[in-house]
Amino acid sequence: MHRRRLLSASAALTASAALVPPLTGTAQAAPLAPSPQLPSRAAIISVLRRVADQWTGAHTNSGDNGWANATFFSGLLALQGLTGSTTYLGYARSWAEKHAYGLSGGVTTRHADNHCAGQAYLDLYEREPDEHKLTAIETSLHRMVYTDQPAKNDDWWWDDALHMAMPPFARIGALRNDPQYWEKVYALHNHTKRVEGGPGLYVASTGLWYRDKRFLPGGILSPSGKPVVWSRGNGWVAGGHTKTLKALPSTERHTAEYRDALTRLVVAVAKVQRTDGFWNVNLADAAHLPGPETSGTSFFVYGTAYAIAAGLVDRATYLPVAARAWNGLVATAVHPDGVLGYVQNVGDRPESSQPITYNSTANFGVGAFLLAGTELAGLAS
Repeated sequence: MHRRRLLSASAALTASAALVPPLTGTAQAAPLAPSPQLPSRAAIISVLRRVADQWTGAHTNSGDNGWANATFFSGLLALQGLTGSTTYLGYARSWAEKHAYGLSGGVTTRHADNHCAGQAYLDLYEREPDEHKLTAIETSLHRMVYTDQPAKNDDWWWDDALHMAMPPFARIGALRNDPQYWEKVYALHNHTKRVEGGPGLYVASTGLWYRDKRFLPGGILSPSGKPVVWSRGNGWVAGGHTKTLKALPSTERHTAEYRDALTRLVVAVAKVQRTDGFWNVNLADAAHLPGPETSGTSFFVYGTAYAIAAGLVDRATYLPVAARAWNGLVATAVHPDGVLGYVQNVGDRPESSQPITYNSTANFGVGAFLLAGTELAGLAS
């Protein structure tokens, strides 16, 4: 089994929606609440560089091309685009070349995790166009769209998949001017949202998502009997929609629905932000393993910052949400030497990789943090 990972509700709520209570309340208060004011662009970039430099310096072996490491490189290349760093570009290029721009599982893979590396390959292609960089990711997606059971749309049975694979489909479709990639990604997304497990993993009454069908009503609950709505799972959804919307034209016929989904998610999580700026690992139960967690929080900053920049939510209302989260991350999770702590490691629920401590870190958490700060820097003065 895989281990990891506004605007209107439908008139008739699904059974799933009916069983998820309104998300209210926050976890334990921090001694000092972070400022709702956004730091300067220079200050944000300085912290991003400190975290990125620590990770790359400590990992001279750039690692595998699986989903976790690919998420790191997505964040690193976002920062590279912001700063123009040739060092970051060289580090990412050498990683991709080490793997010959290939995919874990090969070009016949349908697994979303294996497609995540394609995001970094597309970033590298945009900087230095060379068709061989896209051979593996494009061949794999083309098979799913055209030749390898093209009517099969149930591959994405967990919400993490939306981050791993939605963006490559959207970007290849834009690059090749082929809307069939956009139709396929919508069919896969729609299965996750409305079909998987019966009602789908999306909860229309809250705008949030279950990680997979095991957590649907009647399934796994928190120790106090509340739903389990995993923070990072919803973070993956926020990240996936954000990256997809960056790639799609505004006129693409599914763009409005993706915008709505991201907007509702951003609005929902703002209501349950902790006073220390973070979000709990279980968004539906503040008492369920309370404590700061960096990866979900970072993805919520990323999605919120994009939603503000794109005009999906009101800047005056939601910029303080993102600023409090960022300031909390910097004050609490970023070590003086740039190590990023309080990252819940690989898992699929709040109990995974516990306890989460000041020294808990992971490549995908660093990637999420870099994505968050890079997007937020665009809103800073």
